[in-house]
Amino acid sequence: MIDQFLNRNRADIAIVPRSSIAGRTLALLVAIMTFLSCVTFGAVYLVQNSAVAWSSEVGREITIQLQPVDGEEMTSNVRTAIALALDSPGVGNAEELTVEDSERLLAPWLGDEFDLEGFDLPRLIVVHLSDPNAFDQTALQAKLDQSLAGASIDTHKAWQQKLNAMSGTIVFSGLLALMLIMAATILAVIFATNGAMASNREIVDVLHFIGASDQYIARAFQSRFFTIGLEGGIVGGVAALIFFVLAGVITNYLLPSQNAEQVELLFGQLSLGWIGILGLVLVVAIIAGLTSVTSRITVHRFLAQVAP
Repeated sequence: MIDQFLNRNRADIAIVPRSSIAGRTLALLVAIMTFLSCVTFGAVYLVQNSAVAWSSEVGREITIQLQPVDGEEMTSNVRTAIALALDSPGVGNAEELTVEDSERLLAPWLGDEFDLEGFDLPRLIVVHLSDPNAFDQTALQAKLDQSLAGASIDTHKAWQQKLNAMSGTIVFSGLLALMLIMAATILAVIFATNGAMASNREIVDVLHFIGASDQYIARAFQSRFFTIGLEGGIVGGVAALIFFVLAGVITNYLLPSQNAEQVELLFGQLSLGWIGILGLVLVVAIIAGLTSVTSRITVHRFLAQVAP
């Protein structure tokens, strides 16, 4: 009977008052932790997507390099190499990198005014693969060796491996940071719950005196802290979403084009998409759940210690 009466009127029992300093501080702390968690998750998600796209693009592209050879016409060699590449299975397109293209590639190191016309540079042919599984690099290299001197193929596998290693390191570091933030959130909830229990010890004793069970007291704390965690989590999640929207606007419209391109190379278009947004919602739900479960476990341990 007593538990039924308490359950019907538990809205009137404020073990942790809604306007208390502890409740407001914990809500703010949860909001900050959620913001950091969501930003970390979003950054990892964007880097992973960008790395996958880069790896897929690099895997579908090879480069044929033609070294200058005395007595041979480079223009004719370029046409021959393109024809041999297009005749190979799995090749979708092949195009020459002109001297102007080479100048643009070397401009960050040599400057925009550097003229390559007086240099006898190797010529590059970019080959795009329509089906990497059907492409036979050995067969194409054999054809090039028979028809041309100084021709070699670069599959960019070394760059692909470095890219995968870099993205894997970033993802691992991000997940580790996310776990540390979650651990810090759990510790904060433990301290806040212990503080709330200690400051409301008289109320807990009265509830025990009138017959309230430990389950009821723990449930009351769990409900209150779940509300705090959910409120703080929603605030932090919305702040993180606004952060990514502003980051995208700044990158696309305010940064210089060269800086924007560098940011885009690492993070892509800074657009989370529906999957990324659902991930942020999941992070908010996890933090709210952790707050609720941690408070319940902490209350049970506190009550076990103070039990007569």
